[in-house]
Amino acid sequence: MGSERHAPRAHRHLIRGRSVFVSGRAATRRRGPGVSHLGIDLGGTNIKTAVLSGDGGELEVVARDSRPTKAAGGPETVASRLIESGRTSWERHGETETVGLGVPGLFDDSGAITLFPNLPGDWDGFPLRTVVSEGLGKTVQMINDARAFTLAEGNMGAGRGSRIVVAMVLGTGVGGGITVDGRLHLGAFGTAGEIGHQTILPDGPLCGCGNRGCAEALTKASVLTELAGKESAEEVYEAAQSGEQRSIDAITEVANYLGIALANAVTILGPERIVIGGGIAKAGDLLLDPLRRSLKQRVTLVPIDEIEVVPAMLGSYAGAIGAALAGMDQFAVRSR
Repeated sequence: MGSERHAPRAHRHLIRGRSVFVSGRAATRRRGPGVSHLGIDLGGTNIKTAVLSGDGGELEVVARDSRPTKAAGGPETVASRLIESGRTSWERHGETETVGLGVPGLFDDSGAITLFPNLPGDWDGFPLRTVVSEGLGKTVQMINDARAFTLAEGNMGAGRGSRIVVAMVLGTGVGGGITVDGRLHLGAFGTAGEIGHQTILPDGPLCGCGNRGCAEALTKASVLTELAGKESAEEVYEAAQSGEQRSIDAITEVANYLGIALANAVTILGPERIVIGGGIAKAGDLLLDPLRRSLKQRVTLVPIDEIEVVPAMLGSYAGAIGAALAGMDQFAVRSR
């Protein structure tokens, strides 16, 4: 997971009285009851869609769908599947006013792919936003999948009602983001919130970003399974739940490093709530309890007992919901 390389603009949206900033270009949209918004989440295994409906101040999820990605077919096949997903959603639920697309990698200002580490094929430079926009006949806004997760959970999930939310999504990589008053905080260069790519262990293992000792390099799913001697994260959770010490120790080690990463974020940002999601988070309190202990040990300048560490609420459709929010641009544009 990563972030957009450039986010030159930000859009403002209202979700139950809160505003949201996402990257992309401005467009004039209708407002009012019945207006709907489509989010498409591109995953390595499945493409998920979600439709949000309602006026500017009150939104709800009214439809969810899923279909296989067929990623082995490469960029053209996947792009066709994305277009089919959008059109199928429109056939079932009616055409939406806006479309947002969440993707598991990096892209440039034009929506051309710069890095898709977990999808097969030659994606470098593939004009995904252009292809999907032309296929749907509607301008598509793109957002990184971890940012989409953050946007969704911060506004319609476990972070709702909190002014500052830090989110982490744990899986093959470690992504994350920050919302402030419901808006994605992207920083001066559109890259803020990469919690997984802070140095935790100097001279630690090499990370995919090129740095050593990043939180991601110490806590991603493959590290957990290696520590526990298991084939999958699910096997680790099951073994830990049945009392196997090696698996319990593996989860605790990962949780400890995550606690260090989040302690840094808490000290700098002072969030009211931390939302944890993704595949590894399915370990539940086996992960969250030692993570909370690690966090509490390392935060001294912020009232840590007032900060909640909670599991994500929106499940596997968080990315699609966040993409739908990212596609909404019916309000005035304001610079960061």
